[in-house]
Amino acid sequence: MRSVLITGASTGIGRATALRLDAAGWRVFAGVRREEDAAALREAGSEHLTPLFLDVTDAEQIAAAAATIEAQAGGLDGLVNNAGVAIPSPLETIPIDDFRRQIEINLTGQVAVTQAMLPAIRQAGGRVVFLSSIGGRVALAFTGAYHAAKFGIEAVGDVFRQELRPFGISVSIVEPGSIDTPIWERGERTHDEIGARSPQREALYGKAMEKYRKVIRDTAERGIPAEKVAKVIEHALSANRPRSRYLVGLEANFVARVQPLIPTPIFDRIVARSMGL
Repeated sequence: MRSVLITGASTGIGRATALRLDAAGWRVFAGVRREEDAAALREAGSEHLTPLFLDVTDAEQIAAAAATIEAQAGGLDGLVNNAGVAIPSPLETIPIDDFRRQIEINLTGQVAVTQAMLPAIRQAGGRVVFLSSIGGRVALAFTGAYHAAKFGIEAVGDVFRQELRPFGISVSIVEPGSIDTPIWERGERTHDEIGARSPQREALYGKAMEKYRKVIRDTAERGIPAEKVAKVIEHALSANRPRSRYLVGLEANFVARVQPLIPTPIFDRIVARSMGL
């Protein structure tokens, strides 16, 4: 039975991927942070789906997850680096600890988990998938920390692909557009908490941030289901010739092809108009 570890499996893309691969006969290790999320996965999945408490910023939990996988599965056929957060805020006013947190979870944690799992992946001749985003190609105002991490994932994925190629380990980067997941709703709540700690933000960017809230809500409403991304991840893990990159959704494909053709000053004016800057 093929085995896979999926980080950030409590909700959204991670949960959809865990349940899809479980239904396809994989032995799934699903990284979660709360017991209620573990219980929900156990109820929804089969006996072959095992929730693991895994905070990708916690070295001890990463080591414990690697030990559990080694004991229960031996090798690891797939790793899906999915865990992530999105906390919107202007770069000028975001508390630096909140900036660091996004980089730590969305980027550094992915490298730490991959390092820890590579012995098991190498043993099984497995594969690695990184969840990036169209936001790893195109950056927009008020989401700078998120974009910085996703641009970094693009580089990390490329370098791992090059370095692991001699060992027969394929690495794919999945780049969805807008997805119907709770990540932006959670980010909006955190955004309010940051605002309370950063009065300068409201003075400088208050009106634009209110318009940005509407942009985010509209984006979330038109997001594609997480299950569509899960299907692409399954392809990256199972296909005879997996792609190095997968753009997922019409929005992602459109933006990736059109944005490079737009002169930067014009693109910036488009962003300014949509964001109220």
